[in-house]
Amino acid sequence: MTQAGQDHSPDKNVQPATDTDERLSVQPLSALDRRIADAQTQLVELTQALIQHPTINPPGEGYAAICDLLERFLKPYGFAIERVRAEGALGDSDKYPRWNLIARHEGRHQGECVHFNSHTDVVATGEGWTVDPFAGIVRDGRVYGRGACDMKGGMAASMIAAICFIAEHPDYAGAIEISGTCDEESGGFGGVAYLAEKGWFDPSRVQHVIIPEPLNKERICLGHRGVLWAEIETHGHIAHGSMPFLGDCAVRHMGAVLEAFEETLIPRLAARRTTMPVVPEGARQSTLNINSIHGGLDEPESGYTGMPSALVPDRCRMVIDRRFLLEEDLADVRGELHEILEQIKSDRDRFEYDIREMFSVLPTMTAQDSPVVSAVAEAIRNRLGTEPEYVVSPGTYDQKHIDRIGRMHNCIAYGPGILDLAHQPDEYVGIQDMIDSAQIMGRTLQALLLKESH
Repeated sequence: MTQAGQDHSPDKNVQPATDTDERLSVQPLSALDRRIADAQTQLVELTQALIQHPTINPPGEGYAAICDLLERFLKPYGFAIERVRAEGALGDSDKYPRWNLIARHEGRHQGECVHFNSHTDVVATGEGWTVDPFAGIVRDGRVYGRGACDMKGGMAASMIAAICFIAEHPDYAGAIEISGTCDEESGGFGGVAYLAEKGWFDPSRVQHVIIPEPLNKERICLGHRGVLWAEIETHGHIAHGSMPFLGDCAVRHMGAVLEAFEETLIPRLAARRTTMPVVPEGARQSTLNINSIHGGLDEPESGYTGMPSALVPDRCRMVIDRRFLLEEDLADVRGELHEILEQIKSDRDRFEYDIREMFSVLPTMTAQDSPVVSAVAEAIRNRLGTEPEYVVSPGTYDQKHIDRIGRMHNCIAYGPGILDLAHQPDEYVGIQDMIDSAQIMGRTLQALLLKESH
């Protein structure tokens, strides 16, 4: 991962499409390309404005305010605006309501709908920044700030692409939708998952979805690996710490689980490989991450200066993050965990455990010959003069809900930005990358919506 202060120039971070990639001839700029290029100032100012609305998740701040910004920008261009609060969804509360915005522009003739979905939330800033993370500073051809890369720059690029396309082709057929949704950084359950459950991504109303995540402008992300999050709890018996033989240490039992994972499961997963084009290369295997372990006494409150009490811990909890491949079956992933735990139980005296599944998502990968992939690929070839690189994300993003709940499979991620910069200090998005990506999005709209116009 890149660190603050290092050179993040695109030519040093963006991988070529293929090792043997040959440059193709670049088409002359079209009228739409020039219109988008002329909108550079508007694009930069919109990106800055989005960054200047802090939407840190958790807890989920500022969702209503950023929806206000999106409405103020899009409504004058003829978009009908709807706001949807994900009442009852995970994370929703009166203090932190989960607000989402869907903007729709209808063409003059019947046709298909292209939907650009961007999440509005960002992660915490963390340490190591050399610029104000919420100022939207412009320097050296870049816009800096938390969310600049992931993914407010992509959101701004899609909005500029849409309004320039509408201005250039007012007679188009179909519809364009732009959504700003919450909570992607914490699973998307108050955002895209909720909207998908309510039918917003039903194939009868939306036919193409582009999620402008920062995958680099020459890449098309077809999908992601699967995920299973689970909590394992081991049980013991509380006793005085000076007489541990009278108790049963749950933390030691969890140590046996960790040992089994280290010696059995993790090497087994490392040997499994996928044909999915997952990036980076190391993620083309199955993986297991220990997300957290909590055992014994609770952490003391801030400012407490006393000593802990002498106790044998009677419980220990571990959260695991298991990423699996298209070639693996979810039932087998679950069964493998249970098999290991049951083996420990048969080998270890007084070993008792519970396992609770937190959530699971199946792997997904859109076909390369699907309409939206073909349209974006051709736009990359003609505008950038290179063959697109088809990739799969190591982690999930909101495509999982559009695919699984919405049953809308013609969906990809494509957007500006360097993936390695996401969640980093001094996060930025390149201005030229945003323009290039917006032009590719504009050409994609032409391919998908002009073919049916009258």
